[in-house]
Amino acid sequence: MIEFIADKNRKLSKLALVKCEDLSFSALQKLLRNKDVKVNGKRVGQDVLLEVGDKVTLFYNPKETEKFSELFVDDNVLVIYKKKGYTSESVFESVTKKYPNSFFIHRLDRNTDGIMIFALNEKASEELLFGFKNHDFIKKYSALVYGVMPKQKDLLTAYLLKDSESSTVKIFDKKVSGSVEIKTGYEVVSKMQDCSLLKVTLYTGKTHQIRAHLAHIGHFIIGDGKYGDKAINEQKGAKKQHLTACLLTLKFQPKSPLYYLNDRTFEIGGAI
Repeated sequence: MIEFIADKNRKLSKLALVKCEDLSFSALQKLLRNKDVKVNGKRVGQDVLLEVGDKVTLFYNPKETEKFSELFVDDNVLVIYKKKGYTSESVFESVTKKYPNSFFIHRLDRNTDGIMIFALNEKASEELLFGFKNHDFIKKYSALVYGVMPKQKDLLTAYLLKDSESSTVKIFDKKVSGSVEIKTGYEVVSKMQDCSLLKVTLYTGKTHQIRAHLAHIGHFIIGDGKYGDKAINEQKGAKKQHLTACLLTLKFQPKSPLYYLNDRTFEIGGAI
């Protein structure tokens, strides 16, 4: 059984698929046909419109799925590959089942796959959080974007403003009230028809930065439902964004207890 409270006025199907990441659209339709869905205690058989505060109960028991695979582990850190379609929080929940003393360090978007790192003790947590906060680590992403890039290689700068109501961010070329500066580097790896495969370097890690920044210059990530083009995504059969956190290089000072991992790079392929 899965329960959630509606936090937006939206169709049941829209919210259920967001709130319940292991639930597929076809599985939800079957639940509705069998009236295995309750809204405020009453069974429903249709895709009704929910209002904020409505309590939804789904009589559904999803199979436990593997949300990640291990890339490296020692006494201090765990490095994993996170699969697409799962929030970082739910992946961490799965991690704690095997490593109960692990610490949550950073996030990837739900439909971004790739490398994540967790601390396995408090001291390692302090060192990793410090490294991410100070942008000491090198983070690279593989991204398949629409169109041909204007340059082979570039460093993009802009300003990002969060829009909490729409759960999106907006990008501006000049600073506006409440915005923060962002820097996103890219290099073209290859070109294919009307798309480009990029290696993206994240210099400032802000919410949806890569997705929104690339869309702002007219080259959205293929499969991105929030910042992309629905018609083009459907044409290409892209249901999830082609963005992968493909490289993480750790940097520590000589006095750090994690200095033995200094310059250690974890790398995978991805994005296509």
